[in-house]
Amino acid sequence: MLSLYNTLTRQKEAFKPIEPGKVRMYVCGMTVYDLCHIGHARMLAAFDVIYRWLKASGYDVTYVRNITDIEDKIIKRALERGITPEQLVEETIADMHQDAAALGLLPPTFEPRATHHVGGMIALIEQLIANGKAYPAANGDVYYAVREFEGYGKLSGRTLDKLRAGERVEVDPNKRDPLDFVLWKAAKPGEPSWDSPWGKGRPGWHIECSVMSCHHLGEHFDIHGGGEDLQFPHHENEIAQSEGAHGHQYVNYWLHNGFINVDGEKMSKSLGNFFTIRDVLEHFDGEVIRFFIVRSHYRSPVNYTDSILNDAKQGLTRLYTALRGIDLPASQGIDWNNAYAARFKAAMDDDFNSSEAVAVLFDLAGEVNKSRDPQQARLLKDLAGVLGLLTRDPDAFLKGGVSEGELSAEQVEALIQARKDARAAKNWAESDRIRDELTAKGIVLEDSAAGTTWRRA
Repeated sequence: MLSLYNTLTRQKEAFKPIEPGKVRMYVCGMTVYDLCHIGHARMLAAFDVIYRWLKASGYDVTYVRNITDIEDKIIKRALERGITPEQLVEETIADMHQDAAALGLLPPTFEPRATHHVGGMIALIEQLIANGKAYPAANGDVYYAVREFEGYGKLSGRTLDKLRAGERVEVDPNKRDPLDFVLWKAAKPGEPSWDSPWGKGRPGWHIECSVMSCHHLGEHFDIHGGGEDLQFPHHENEIAQSEGAHGHQYVNYWLHNGFINVDGEKMSKSLGNFFTIRDVLEHFDGEVIRFFIVRSHYRSPVNYTDSILNDAKQGLTRLYTALRGIDLPASQGIDWNNAYAARFKAAMDDDFNSSEAVAVLFDLAGEVNKSRDPQQARLLKDLAGVLGLLTRDPDAFLKGGVSEGELSAEQVEALIQARKDARAAKNWAESDRIRDELTAKGIVLEDSAAGTTWRRA
């Protein structure tokens, strides 16, 4: 049985969907004001693996990942670039989708945008006011009254008294309590705005996900996920809003992925220590980036360096090399009674432990290297495919991924032919020179009775 770590209860629990055979899952997506960085890739790939495993386990999964397309950062960046927020949003969403494709992400079932649900946000705020959980202020904003929600802090473990005593809280004369958070922001000159019962304005950030999730999944659903930095205040506030309005539990299982760190610090744009997916793709294949992420457990912190990416490249190369030259039979589906498949399943059923599942792939690859058994190779490809790995022809991966300054496949083949001609002429010095040139360019030659094959180091 699948078990997962529930942030809400702080323990592993057996997964029991609300409706047998069906899973409804919501994950907080991107605020589209800039290119995605590798920290975002961690979240996107982690929940892609979770989505894939739920589907592989036979569940009918509705996966919703939202887009925040109205927010202070979007307005500020559009102003800096001299374009409209709408233009910035469309450009950035296209870039995000391009990066997602490079990482091998499956598209979510729904990808709602905040601006398409403003009417629902207004309705939810009205319900919160009617329930005594929110109040309009004199400045045109509407605030959530956190002390009116008894369960505030249950996700993060932060009580209101501890928050007041231990954290700096903005002083705002419009709030009844410094910890209250904004649901609706009064319009400022030049900013996008919508009509509301409280005047022109736009929604606060937290209210978006309460509305978009419930619109697609209902007021009570199975799984809510996101980066661990969203646990407080964003997800805490989502619970307060949704349960404060509807009067019952919002989500059964809360999942949070760990950070990618650089020199021990969380990678983030605010710290300036981030690498965009686009930057990293200039040097590493998208599947290498995915493998770097997938080979760690989704809740574990991961350190980012070029050397670690290079190690991931070598690991993925080992797996593809095991498949090289084997004529694979058509897939008949995975026999989960097979010893390797059973180990893989046990790992993934243990809170989506992709790290242990990847270890199974390496063990199976070792067997394939010894036996060259097409059925074992087929199993390796099928199990890896559950993680979104080994989806290409081995030669396409092993010979691809050309970066600036590297030899193209055509140039490599030409040099291999020149070496072959030199060897036929017994010009060993020239043959050795060509091999050394290829080695210096990161090309590994493998000579056999059948001829010479090659791959990138």
